[in-house]
Amino acid sequence: MTNPYAPPLAVVRDIADPSALAALADGGTRLRATILDSVIFMAMVYAPVLVGAILGGLAAPGRDDARTYSMVAAGVVAVVTFTVWCWLTIKYMKRNGQSIAKKLLGIKVVRTDRSPVSLGRLFWLRNVVNGLLSILPLYGFVDALFIVGESRQCLHDKIADTIVIKA
Repeated sequence: MTNPYAPPLAVVRDIADPSALAALADGGTRLRATILDSVIFMAMVYAPVLVGAILGGLAAPGRDDARTYSMVAAGVVAVVTFTVWCWLTIKYMKRNGQSIAKKLLGIKVVRTDRSPVSLGRLFWLRNVVNGLLSILPLYGFVDALFIVGESRQCLHDKIADTIVIKA
């Protein structure tokens, strides 16, 4: 006969195994990803305009029509490359919370509970709201300082309820 007053014998796990969770990305990798994303954007969008302006000025000094055509061509190339950049960025962000550089460096953005982050949260909270707040003096500096905390969340991560982990 079993004792009805005995404690239950079932094994209960209240928390997830911490060793199964991906490690937080370090600040240096996040900084490199930010810089690399900026370089990729500049190379894809601004470089064609710069090259067009230089070639237009060198192609036919004194001929305004040649400069105009080269600038229009550079503008068209910039719009096309900007569209490609947007497509790649949205594709990677939607698929697994990564920008182009985050994908290259092996890190990604997730919710603080480690669930996948939505494209809307990435766009609106991490980018648009953060961009609007960057109008405030010293906001960018304060935002970056938050990364030295234990959770390694910048201020824009706290706003969006996200963390950056190793992919």
